[in-house]
Amino acid sequence: MSNTASGTGRLAWGILGTGAIAKVFADALPQAANARLVAVGTRGQATPELEQRFPGARIVSGYDALLADPEVEAVYIATPHPSHAMLAIRAAEAGKHVLCEKPFAVNAAEAEAAFAAARRAGTFAGEAFMYRFHPQIEALVELIRAGEIGEVGLVRSTFGFAGSFAESHRLLADEHAGGGILDVGSYAMSMARLVAGAASGKPFADPVKVSGAGRLGTTGADLVAVASLSFADGVVAQLSCSVALNQDNTVEVRGTKGRITLLNPWMAGGKSGEEAVLVVEPNGAEARRISVPHGQNTYAREIEAVGEAVRAGATEYRAPGMSQADTLGNLRALDAWRASIGQSYSFERVESARPPLAGRPVRFERTGTIPTRAMPGVEHPVSAVALGLASFTSATQAFAVMDAYFEAGGALFDTSAHYGANGLADRHLGAWIDSRGVRKEVSLIAKGAHTPLCYPDVIGRQLGQSLERLKTDHTEIYMMHRDNEDVPVSEFVDAIASEIRAGRVGAYGFSNWTLPRFDAARAYARDKGLPLPTALSNNYSLAEMLEPVWAGCISVSDDASKRWLADGSVGVYAWSSQARGFFTDRSGPDKTGDRELVASWYNDRNFERKRRAEEFGRRLGRSATQVAVAYCLHQPFPVVPLIGPLAVGELDDSLGALAIELTPEDVRWLEA
Repeated sequence: MSNTASGTGRLAWGILGTGAIAKVFADALPQAANARLVAVGTRGQATPELEQRFPGARIVSGYDALLADPEVEAVYIATPHPSHAMLAIRAAEAGKHVLCEKPFAVNAAEAEAAFAAARRAGTFAGEAFMYRFHPQIEALVELIRAGEIGEVGLVRSTFGFAGSFAESHRLLADEHAGGGILDVGSYAMSMARLVAGAASGKPFADPVKVSGAGRLGTTGADLVAVASLSFADGVVAQLSCSVALNQDNTVEVRGTKGRITLLNPWMAGGKSGEEAVLVVEPNGAEARRISVPHGQNTYAREIEAVGEAVRAGATEYRAPGMSQADTLGNLRALDAWRASIGQSYSFERVESARPPLAGRPVRFERTGTIPTRAMPGVEHPVSAVALGLASFTSATQAFAVMDAYFEAGGALFDTSAHYGANGLADRHLGAWIDSRGVRKEVSLIAKGAHTPLCYPDVIGRQLGQSLERLKTDHTEIYMMHRDNEDVPVSEFVDAIASEIRAGRVGAYGFSNWTLPRFDAARAYARDKGLPLPTALSNNYSLAEMLEPVWAGCISVSDDASKRWLADGSVGVYAWSSQARGFFTDRSGPDKTGDRELVASWYNDRNFERKRRAEEFGRRLGRSATQVAVAYCLHQPFPVVPLIGPLAVGELDDSLGALAIELTPEDVRWLEA
């Protein structure tokens, strides 16, 4: 344990990067009482010029070399935006605390992956929004909460400047995530969310609606952008940012009794510890100016806050710094702003097949966290938990979760021609498999023939499209996504058997089929000497589905279905094994706002099962949701739960179920 972790000594810092903001940070370090600069990492070689630029610090060639330095306890990431998440992940893996220059990552999915890495390592990770540490921010929040201007209704937040940059400059270049929204719009967004939160007594608030307009340059960077935000409590915000136009760079908060204006919200006291001025103008009364002295370099105060958090054993900022939830909310809102004006970077698109966020090849361990199990009809054992791709909306999000699942030993992926526009799930998975070069290590579950296109002649056509998108010539498991009871089962079985003969399908089965129809298909195949269906992807969960979540959905969680499954000849690939949030705090007899939860899961028997899952989880330090997944894994017949985490942290939480051991008696008790 370092002396800082034990509560004594100054935190030993390293800086990754040697640009302008790295120099500002280095100059501030001596003014922080609990910090010292140890080393500065450069991509190239150490030079006399760098030694003069960063006096007293060792110049280390290569970022990995600095992260491996045993003297360095914390790192400040001062590199261009696209490398932030990668370096934050690498730093966490090296056991270093991280303060990352804003934005913490290019998008929320990257930041979620980096925060997950820090949680695994038990290290601090925070975003460097220096302006939050000037006392004027605390003064602003106090004025709002005291009702100085009544009920807050409107926030105007601006940050922009006019620059003349080459297209290769970081503020314009696509490969550097150029543009105003990420560089300075992030300030305006974070301030609006802070004010909206203060108005409702919270640390921050997330907008329920983001709409924007903007002008993109020849590189695709946003040169000028504006946004309108709506918050749940009625607060509205107007934001503007630019890297091609000068703006007034102020913040105005209007309420029913007046307004507050911050004349220098972003840089006041940044380097010099100067005072800031807030102007309070009550309706019909004379304005008054409130001077807020600081007396200390604001960057130094930010550095001290990191040291204080680390000494206290905290892994994220305390106020006034931005918590990790605050950072993620800010990035999600920035993602929405960029999407609303059609701005994205080439490396975010599925076609780019961006390398792993950690900046190194993915490492697969067959004996990792996720064990394997034999499933009927499948040639080789498959992962005990399959990763579903139905809900990913971005390549960055999908790739980050797939990388993490694969590195945990997961190698079974569930996709469908029906998931996402233009086969988005298939395209995500195909690009990931191809870019990682892992086709031999993974097994695929491909589905097709979804209602209304549920006919025998659709099976081969859609399968061909999926395989092309998946960049492979076969799938280990194929399932029809729905049934069409107007078509004899013989026609469906014949169509799939022809795909098996062609080598495009291994095992097969059906999703959301009734058990009598499955029996009929199996009887026909047996009678004709064709391969038998051995896979069933219906809902299976500790909570029994009462009404279909979607039209055509079928559950096999009832007692009669369990008796049908008891011989183990059919493997269940269980969707919604966690009952779509029923086992979380979202559900309860007094929580009826979510109509889907109420209609599909609410009855006394399910609530008793939830109560028992919570009780069992408390004994183990696990969640009821994790117990629900473990329940599926400990059935007397083969079950593989399909999980659909949207972030690496959610994946880590789901995989916590694998540490739970249930006896047959435990299973029966949970069902009682």
